[in-house]
Order: sequence, then structure tokens, then C-alpha cells
Amino acid sequence: MANTLYLECNTGISGDMSVAALLDLGADRDVLMKVLNSIPAKGFEVKISRVKKAGIDCCDFAVLLDKDHENHDHDMEYLYGKTENCGCNHEHTHQEGHHEHAHSHDGEHEHTHSHTHHHEHRGMKEIREILSSCVMTERARALALKIFEVLARAEAKAHGVSLEEVHFHEVGAIDSIVDIVAAAVCLDNLDITKVIVLRLCEGTGSVRCQHGILPVPVPAVANIIEAYGLPVQFSDTKGELITPTGAAIVAAMEPSYSLPERFTIQKIGMGTGKRAYERPSILRAMLIKEKTEEKDTIYKLESNIDDCSGEALGYVMEELLKAGARDVHYIPVYMKKNRPAWMLNVICLKEDIEKLESVIFKETTTIGIRRVEMERTVLKREIKKVQTVYGEALVKVCMTEGQTRYYPEYESVVKICREKGLPYPEVYEKIAEQCR
Repeated sequence: MANTLYLECNTGISGDMSVAALLDLGADRDVLMKVLNSIPAKGFEVKISRVKKAGIDCCDFAVLLDKDHENHDHDMEYLYGKTENCGCNHEHTHQEGHHEHAHSHDGEHEHTHSHTHHHEHRGMKEIREILSSCVMTERARALALKIFEVLARAEAKAHGVSLEEVHFHEVGAIDSIVDIVAAAVCLDNLDITKVIVLRLCEGTGSVRCQHGILPVPVPAVANIIEAYGLPVQFSDTKGELITPTGAAIVAAMEPSYSLPERFTIQKIGMGTGKRAYERPSILRAMLIKEKTEEKDTIYKLESNIDDCSGEALGYVMEELLKAGARDVHYIPVYMKKNRPAWMLNVICLKEDIEKLESVIFKETTTIGIRRVEMERTVLKREIKKVQTVYGEALVKVCMTEGQTRYYPEYESVVKICREKGLPYPEVYEKIAEQCR
């Protein structure tokens, strides 16, 4: 079943945080490791573990690089200068808690590769070649390529070069490649079809990278935020909370920026980052399901009528529906002295009561109307125009838990029946069948 993912990015987002949160949500580790083991690159190993951040149990996804590929991405002193100037608490997350491994090789750490290799300078051409070699679904491959392209366009703009000319550490670094491929595989494995992100939270100050000391947000992140209209909120936390990879993952998923009015949380995943800031780096991911039932208040107007003709009552029903009644019906009853009569029931909204009571008093012989306020639960619904074999028709679409129901509107069915000379049941069923 397709899933809706809500990412709560209150302390930022990065590639490893995203993968960790998705793994914690239940993405299949064996599936992920099979793909990562197929990446045609060396110099890294992968470790999945449980750690605690501010006392909260989280999943940690770490891409461990050999000395020839180390990029200091999680070295707080390198990123922000001397310890006393960075304003951060230098706790090393990967040393906390205990480790869990999806695979083990000779009883040691879970990993993909651990061989040494010289620095590679990769661009989009090399990235496409790597993705084409990975053993992954086409949907995951397409999403990974989309994330890389978002990132490459942002870096190309920052450096003033074309997309194909970009050769930069952020996209070409093996840990970024692993993070992006892993995120795409996990999103595909969880069958995520809709993503909601209310806002991205960024820090302040500056950060050191391969190109020197840059302001936060770094140019690539700022370019992604601008290009894709991502909502951002700046905090007073000193540091880079949104990494280019994290921003690219969000942009590629084309998120919506508002939550349903009512929803249930199916599962929660907690993913942690490696950098230690004043506030712990935790990405909370939730699988949510929109509540399709709505509750509101409706009114019932009720009157017993024993001295009104059937024709008059038929006319009253038409007039009440024209005046805004939601439903009108009659129930046969026996009144005092066993007199046969009709109980008129009108369902309406509060704002229509006075108008509808006026119609009832005017068009019937009743001298009193009872009024009842009622709560009701209704399915979420909407009226849609659909193209059918008979032409355009109106269909009521109702959504309930795990299914969608389709009800062709009466007037549309009748119109088609009269135009085509077809029986009502046949037209109704054909329209409903085409909607499924």
C-alpha cells in the first residue's frame, strides 16, 4: 500500500539522517545492503547502529571512509575551527549505544567495501554510470538520479558552470553517493508516494568546506531552497543544519507543505546525524494516514401531517430541496384516534432552518415543527467530472479507510439514458466500473 511520509526537520536534515529515519521506519536492510554492495566504488564501509541522542533512542546510518577518502564532514573542529569558538557540544554519536548490523563479514562490521582508493573527481557522467551498475529497482534508480540532478544544478549555479561540467566533492564524494542511493532505495522500499515537509530549519554562522569558509546556508543549499521553493526557518543555532544532500532529497521528493486536518500516525522513525550542535540532530519521520471521516452537526426538522394531499406533499419536497434541504423524506404514521398521517423529515444545516420552516408552514397544513440538533459522521467526498464511454458524467467520490468508492450522480445518469436510449442500471454500472 502506498504511504504518506511526514518529515519533521526541526533540527535540520542530511543524507545520513534521512536514511537512518527511513530504516527506523522499517525499510528493508537486506534490500538496502544488496544495492550498496553493488556500487562500483571503493574506500568505504557502512554501519547501522542504535544510538541515544538527548536520551532518545535513534537509528544511526554511517558511511565510514578510509583515510584516502576522508572529507572531514563530521569533524566539528575542522568544520567550525577551534572547539571553543564553534559553540557546539562535541559528543561523538557513533560511540554511544550498541551496534546492530544488517550483514556481517567474518563476524565484523557490516560493510560494503573497505579497500583504499585515491580521490575521485566525479561528475554527472560518472554518477549515471554508477547508478546504471547498481542492482536496484528502476523507480529507486530514477529517484536517485533525480536527487543527484537537483544537487548538480545547485552546485553548477554556485560555481558558474554547466551541469555536465560540474566536478565537485559534494556530488562525487563516495559518502554522498552512498547516502543518496540509500535514501532512494529506502523510499522505494517503503512505497512512499507522498511526502510532507512543513519547513526546513537552518542554523546560522559559517562552515568550512572544500571550497573554503562559506556562510550558512551554503550556496548549494540556498540555491536548492530558491529553485524549489522550499519553506525554510532560521534558528539561532550556530552551524549548518541543512546539508546539500539533505536539501536535494527533500526537493526531489516534491513535498507538500501542509498536513491533513486529521490523520493517524502509523509508525515513527528516528534518525540521527553525526554533527554535535547545541540541539541534538534528530530527524523524525512518520508514516501517516489521513482520516477520511469528518464529524459535523446537522439539524432535523420534523412535523406530523394528516390533512394534506399526496400531490401537495410531493410539491413541498421539491420546494424544500430547492431551498437547500440536504434530504427530505416522509414516513407513514398513525396519530391520535388512529388517523393515518405522514411524518415529514427535513435534514438541513443550521443556517437554512428559518428558510425551510417558512416553506413547510407555507405549503402544508401543519401548525408546528419539531427541531432536533444531531451530530453525524460522514465520509470525505467530492464531486468530479469524469470522461466515460458515454461522454462527461458527474461522479461522487467517497474515501474511506483503504478504499475509494464511486457513485455516479443521478442527474448525469438520467441525462445519458435519455440521450442514448439506454437502461439506467446499465449506464450506472458502466460509469462506476470506468472509475475504479
